[in-house]
Amino acid sequence: MSGPPMPHPLTYVRENRYWGKAELARLMCERGAELGLPLATNRTTIWKWEQGQAPDADAQRVLADLLGVPEDHVRSAPWPRWLPAWESTALGAPWTPAGTVRVFTDLVRSGHMDRRAFLSITGTALTGVAANWAAAAEASASALDGDRVTDTMVTTIEQRVETLRLLDDQMGGARLLDQATSDLALIAGLLDHGRYTDAVEHRLYATAARVSYLAGWMAYDKGLRSLGQRYYVGALRSAHSAKDGGFGAFVLAEMGIHVSDDGDTAARVRLIDTAIGNAPAALPPAVASYLHLHQAEALSRDARHEAAGKSLDRAHHLWEAHREGDRPDWLGWYGEAQLKSTEGKILLRAGYPERATGALAVAVDRAVPRDRAVRSGRLATARLAARDLDGALEAAGLGLALLEGQVRSDRARVRLTKFSRCLESHTAVPAVREFRDRLRALPVV
Repeated sequence: MSGPPMPHPLTYVRENRYWGKAELARLMCERGAELGLPLATNRTTIWKWEQGQAPDADAQRVLADLLGVPEDHVRSAPWPRWLPAWESTALGAPWTPAGTVRVFTDLVRSGHMDRRAFLSITGTALTGVAANWAAAAEASASALDGDRVTDTMVTTIEQRVETLRLLDDQMGGARLLDQATSDLALIAGLLDHGRYTDAVEHRLYATAARVSYLAGWMAYDKGLRSLGQRYYVGALRSAHSAKDGGFGAFVLAEMGIHVSDDGDTAARVRLIDTAIGNAPAALPPAVASYLHLHQAEALSRDARHEAAGKSLDRAHHLWEAHREGDRPDWLGWYGEAQLKSTEGKILLRAGYPERATGALAVAVDRAVPRDRAVRSGRLATARLAARDLDGALEAAGLGLALLEGQVRSDRARVRLTKFSRCLESHTAVPAVREFRDRLRALPVV
């Protein structure tokens, strides 16, 4: 499945801002005059750049300023790689092993700079990615000549990735994103230049999918949502190259979190429906439970509370049917705590804060430190909605203590900040003032 020809990155950037060639040329001339760098850019100039001609240094500086790209990034990456258009590769590369390597190569070259001001992959685009994943035919590719990749080498990398996952549970992803990105670059290099058997190739793609997903999760935990989306797309492609439909469905479910956080709840429903509808038929009950739990969360966010309740019941029944040891390695963390966390969120959105607090308390108690820090903010919010100020402050204090001493998570800090805004009518309470002072003193992730 080769797809349509990939656009030049400048074409992608320009069209996503609804600029014609003439308009971009005019904007560049105006910005150049403001910067003291007069340009003679016109429509033909833009056309030449999009056909492969490189702009001179002054034109690149003006274009970077117009797009809000930092100067140091322009200096560190050649034209056109510094353009904020990684998704033109991610969305247009063929669904083959070679296409997967190309996506990873561009991703690790771009680094993990803060892309908050850059284009995000929209919910519509991600549902298109999901459709391509569901429709892509299986493909294989032979390795290029290079060093031989042994089973022992792959086992070492797999162990590194598992250690990284365990550290993420304890510390949060903010401190670990560099390591995940380095591991992904190593695997991409081996795939691109190594010599290996079919069995080793399969393990490399499977491991690349795991670490790309993990990097996306860490970026999301750090507050870099746009970057997290990109790692997830890489993980989905690599899962397809590894012929691992179960993990691909898992990644699609996780993608939906980003989409609904940006307000596109309907797109999240479409993503999880695609994941469930195209997952392998023989999924272990625990994996099917996980997917239906995400469906319940998606429907709840889309204010479809009755349907959400049915999916939640399905997730619980499937979990009860699972047997110890039937979970794949990438879902070993899933269990009662995650079920209770989503159950509490659904009840809270449906207007039942008193019932929500019981489920959320269980979710907090049984969670690993990072998840406990994140979930404490929602438990505090539910208890406050149930008119239990002391209980709310107790829950919030638990999360705050973890952020002060062990965990680095932007998501946890943001949730506690949202809870803090709900305390405006209680500012005369000394414990409220103390909590807010401690929250303000937290370092920014």
